[in-house]
Amino acid sequence: MAQSKGTVVLAYSGGLDTSCILVWLKEQGYDVIAYLANIGQKEDFEAARKKAVALGAKKVYIEDVSREFVEQFIWPAVQANALYEDRYLLGTALARPCIARRLVEIAQREGAQHVAHGATGKGNDQVRFELSCYALCPKIKVVAPWRLPEFYQRFPGRRELMDYAKKHGIPVPVTPQTPWSMDENLMHISYEAGILENPKVIDHGSHGAGGVSCIRSLIGNFTAGPSVRVPVKVTNTGDGATRSSALELFVYLNDIAGKHGVGRIDIVENRFVGMKSRGIYETPAGTILYHAHLDIEAFTMDREVRKIKQGLSLKFSELVYNGFWHSPECEFLRECIGRSQEPVEGTVRLSVFKGHVYILGRESPRSLYNEELVSMNVQGDYEPADATGFININSLRLKEYHRLQSKVTVKQDE
Repeated sequence: MAQSKGTVVLAYSGGLDTSCILVWLKEQGYDVIAYLANIGQKEDFEAARKKAVALGAKKVYIEDVSREFVEQFIWPAVQANALYEDRYLLGTALARPCIARRLVEIAQREGAQHVAHGATGKGNDQVRFELSCYALCPKIKVVAPWRLPEFYQRFPGRRELMDYAKKHGIPVPVTPQTPWSMDENLMHISYEAGILENPKVIDHGSHGAGGVSCIRSLIGNFTAGPSVRVPVKVTNTGDGATRSSALELFVYLNDIAGKHGVGRIDIVENRFVGMKSRGIYETPAGTILYHAHLDIEAFTMDREVRKIKQGLSLKFSELVYNGFWHSPECEFLRECIGRSQEPVEGTVRLSVFKGHVYILGRESPRSLYNEELVSMNVQGDYEPADATGFININSLRLKEYHRLQSKVTVKQDE
């Protein structure tokens, strides 16, 4: 038996990696406390608890953080219209700081000097977990097995890990026939690794993705509240169903949008550590809310403020993706973006149909849209003749630029 190294709190999922890591940590002399975050994934949590105990966990925490995940992490991302590299709605990146925050809290509660995770040494999640842990508890010590030579040399691939699991009687859901990695939370499901590492392989949903294309549409109302400026109600105008609490609203939209195949993408992205990776993501509710919020924001926000906010959103998305949620700059951006949301109030009517979200109409008491001013049938408080001077002033720069270009061209021809 290895010499005791103290207590470590392991971010435990019950999958192949963390199940094997739990046993391996015990081999190394750690007392292991398993922490399983309920962040909206479909999971038999009691079975996971029993499994962790059977594998030798000293204690098991199962913490439901799904509500705070929506209210404290997803809602700021919706306000920001957060999108990494124009496509990825940051489902995993948003979940990691939420999980890590409770991981640190449990370590402090238990007097543990160490925390551990099962993130690969090539991925983003190791950065996200550890930057959050160090920001929230600077003295914490992180054990990252996939970066330790004694671990990754012993387990160079998933097959060796599965052999280890078999040897130690560790039941795992992954088999050599289905060697992909799946991560699920309220925001999204992601699929990576295995056959999906070949970017030419066409994904046909054979790995169990839930999204399907339906031929019927749903019409709903998206309402941003007058004080909190986050989604506060969704109404299905087909059957009258209404959801108002943050968690219920998000779960309901996931169910409706998932049935219509909304929010499914197959992308190659740039990881923070420097390599490109291929991932398949499903973000049903997040996709609906992205389009709904974008629409009501354009309807109610000043043009120049929105231009600045777009730049802030781009930086916010990059920071979240790279694991800097708990950084001073990301906190500053959340404050700035939150301040920009004060006029963003109203209702968006939309439909989902065969994988797409269609905006059908919107209304708001804070709208900057002036129907009379923009109308082709009513002059309103606008003098068309004023546009002549506006055009002349804006054309001056273009005239001067091309006048100079003409001079240069003539001189070159001489």
